[in-house]
Amino acid sequence: MKTMTSGQPGSMSTTHGSTAGGFTAEERAAKKERAAELRAEGRQGAKQADALQGVLDKIMDMSPQDRAPAERVHVTVTTHAPELSPRTWYGMPAYANIDGKIVLFFQDSAKFNSRYATLGFQDSANLDDSELWPVS
Repeated sequence: MKTMTSGQPGSMSTTHGSTAGGFTAEERAAKKERAAELRAEGRQGAKQADALQGVLDKIMDMSPQDRAPAERVHVTVTTHAPELSPRTWYGMPAYANIDGKIVLFFQDSAKFNSRYATLGFQDSANLDDSELWPVS
């Protein structure tokens, strides 16, 4: 497993201009650069860039207590499962497999006025290798 240090895209450091545990200025700049790269790849790249921006916008719209774990989930998924594509799903940040099926999503507490945010898994996550089947 790769250990992230301050200043790397995806690190959750509070140095280098971070505000209250959110993305640092460097991380935001790197994400914008990646979106520009995807747009430059053409139509499919533009769709991916728009989907990524949609996820980042949804995360930024969350309350601070939900935004921090949503950012961590986003960084973890994009770092350790780059084959999953970020996109919104029912207005929530989500990550889809190569077939376009949602594997996991992050539901903030304000979505359905619930007490807690939820990290949820769909059937396409294939987490049922044992007697325990995690769903959220």
